[in-house]
Order: sequence, then C-alpha cells, then structure tokens
Amino acid sequence: MTPEPAPTPEASPTGMSPFARIAGIFFEPGKTFEDIGRRPTWLLPLAVIVVAVLAFSLTYGHHVGWEQMMRQQLANSPRAAQMTPDQREAAITQGARFAPIFTYLTVIFVPIGYLIVASVLLGMTAMMSAGLKFRQIFSVVCYAGLPSVIFSLLGIVVMLLKNPADFNIQNPLAFNVAAFLDPQATAKFVYSLALSIDLFSFWMIFLIATGLKAGGGRKLSFGGALTAVVVPWAVYVLGKSALAGLFS
Repeated sequence: MTPEPAPTPEASPTGMSPFARIAGIFFEPGKTFEDIGRRPTWLLPLAVIVVAVLAFSLTYGHHVGWEQMMRQQLANSPRAAQMTPDQREAAITQGARFAPIFTYLTVIFVPIGYLIVASVLLGMTAMMSAGLKFRQIFSVVCYAGLPSVIFSLLGIVVMLLKNPADFNIQNPLAFNVAAFLDPQATAKFVYSLALSIDLFSFWMIFLIATGLKAGGGRKLSFGGALTAVVVPWAVYVLGKSALAGLFS
C-alpha cells in the first residue's frame, strides 16, 4: 500500500503572536497589519514604546542633565536677551526642578497622544466609509509607533558618545532638514517645520497608512489611507510651527 503523504502544516488559527507582530512591522508590514486588522491588540507595542521613551529620558537626565537642557533652550530663545543673569539662572533652576516630573508622566502622555491620533484617524476614515473600528485603528497606531523605539535607542547611543554640552534633545538624530539649519539664526517657524520633515515621521506615516489600508480592505485604497494620515499630520505640523514662530 502506498503511504499517504504527510499533511501540510497549516498556519496557526490564532495568527501571529504579539512578538512576531513586532518583528513583522519592520520586515513584513503588509502581512502583519492584515493580522492586526483581524485581531487588534495594542498593549505590548505600547508598553515597549513607553519603556523606550522612559529609558531615553532617564539617560538624558543622568548623562546630560535637565539644567543643560534649560540652558540650551534659553540660548536659542530671543527672550533670553531681555532677562537679567539672575532671572536666567532662576528660570534654569526652576525648569530643571520640574523636568524630571514630566519624564515619569510619559507613562500617561504617550497613551493619551496615541488615543488622540487614533480618534482623529477614526474620523478621517469614517468620512471615507472605510468601516474601521476604533480598536483596529488604535492597534495600528501603536504598532506603527514602533520605529520610535529605534529612534530612542539610537538617541541614547548618540547621547553617550557625544559631549553632553553638544547634545540637542530637540533634535538628537540628524535625520531631518533641521539638522542642516542653525537653530539660532533660523526663523522659529521654519526651524520647527524643518524638524518635522523627518525620516522617522515619514516611516510611521507609511506604516499607519499601510495598517489602515489592511484593515479597510477594498473599502479603502492606499492613497485614501495615506491622505487620511497626511492631512491631519500636516495641519498639526503647520499649527505647532506657527505657534513656535508666534511665541519666539
């Protein structure tokens, strides 16, 4: 009797594990987001991002120091010229005292920021009749934020290699247009805008659009998904840049 061929192993009905999804975001984003669209989860990627941001902030506070950050900010502020030396030192001391508090509030700020982004995207995709649910979009946003972990780790490496006095927390990595501009000589609106023209920002925009397209299926084209992401991002960037120019 001819032996029957061994059965072909099938994919697990439960889909990809959360750790496989994290790896898949960097190597197979399309396939990974299709799995996320079927079974939305967000806790692990969000936790990884929060830990990475905390690690960056704590390393900065220990290696560079919040006082140095305040001195850099005052040096780049035209208002510093109107302050007396005593006023500048008082502002530096007060800022350095409260900065570490905001470091630990990262645990709250990061999830709130992602919830806001997901809410905006829900409204954008609803106008396109994509049929996406909030849980799907929030999961996409959390997984698409994973490049920020690489950003934080690279930032820590650069921080430890550079002279603390030369490290700029506003622009720790030279992956944007602002790296080629003088922060003191450039108009604040232009400099803030240049900070946002950034490789990591574009990477995450691409990932979010890929995730929305995967979740929306035939109801949403990639161009439509990209538009849903780029339009509110552009409004945010122009708004923050206008505020930077207004209060400079």
